[in-house]
Amino acid sequence: MPSHGSRSAPTPRLTPGIMGRLRLASQGLVGDGFQDVATAARRMLAMQAQDLPSALWAVGQRVRGAGESDVRAALDTGTMVRSWPFRGTLHFLAPEDLKWILGVTSGRMKANTATRHRQLGIDANDVAKCRDIAQELVSSGKGATREELFAAFEAAGQATKAQRGVHLLWILCQEAHLVQGPTAGTSGKAAGQQLFVAFDEWIPKSRNVDREEGVAELLLRYLQSHGPATERDFAWWSFTPLTEVRAAMKHVRDKLEQLTLGETTYWLSPDVAALLDDGVPGSRAVLALPGFDEFLLGYTDRDLVLPPEFAQQIVPGGNGVFKRMIVQGGKIVGTWVRSGSGRNIRVEPVPFDNDGLSPAAKRSFEVQAAKYLDFLSR
Repeated sequence: MPSHGSRSAPTPRLTPGIMGRLRLASQGLVGDGFQDVATAARRMLAMQAQDLPSALWAVGQRVRGAGESDVRAALDTGTMVRSWPFRGTLHFLAPEDLKWILGVTSGRMKANTATRHRQLGIDANDVAKCRDIAQELVSSGKGATREELFAAFEAAGQATKAQRGVHLLWILCQEAHLVQGPTAGTSGKAAGQQLFVAFDEWIPKSRNVDREEGVAELLLRYLQSHGPATERDFAWWSFTPLTEVRAAMKHVRDKLEQLTLGETTYWLSPDVAALLDDGVPGSRAVLALPGFDEFLLGYTDRDLVLPPEFAQQIVPGGNGVFKRMIVQGGKIVGTWVRSGSGRNIRVEPVPFDNDGLSPAAKRSFEVQAAKYLDFLSR
């Protein structure tokens, strides 16, 4: 049984594979999944969304019966939003969570980019000027593409080359003046792009949370959605000092369960920990996950689910571009590739093992490929 609070857990049944399957359960990737896109965004707290097509499929894998149009509709209606809450990386979140999370995280992120902003010649006056320009452009629900905002900045003497414009937009989103909203439509140069809209118009209701309370809530909800995970995993994921994380743990540990594997302590929700008694699902599950999925990117230590000798096959050369992943029994066992377009899209596995997938795993992957193609068609 896992232990409650700070007591040590017996670990004879724990293996990296079981820990990986518990993570699948926490993330809605095995079992019933989440009932809709909004629930997935809320339950996951934040999902990597730097690469939009990958992120759409990441949600689709967690929401039973969802098609790509359902996920895009959530962005278009504002029941899920996309912004930069952590590490300067785009994530999907529930709209009601974004502002208070930024209140907790944006100070450290802006301090971390201060040197780069000085190099780009960005100061408080520049930000204020661009804020006024942007607010006039997007007021009353009009919205604007990145290119339209850049053109307006340039016309006012604010250079946007060499990533200066990107950093200006990032600051305006960090300060909750702008947020990415609906897509621009299906035709024209901006087709498929998300428009930037006025934050308080798009998200009219936001909570006020002080930093101590905010770090504790982030920690609890991260461990509930990503556990088993460590304090260090969360510190990296949320860009929060480890000393603050350890202080926050004192406030939430009674709502969590503790597992020990080797010399490492992991935390997770009681509901997921109970699966150790009821039967951890996913022992035969084969999943075709997108690149950049939270199953891998949600942790600083990824060795539990990705053997180090295969890391280069997921991120060749450590270039920061994560390939699509095949997960079997809670462990990453290969990549998969997509070729063609339209009705001629093909999906093929590229297993790490030279002998390939077993016949049963190959059949399961074919089911996953069909699910992916169905997702794209709806």
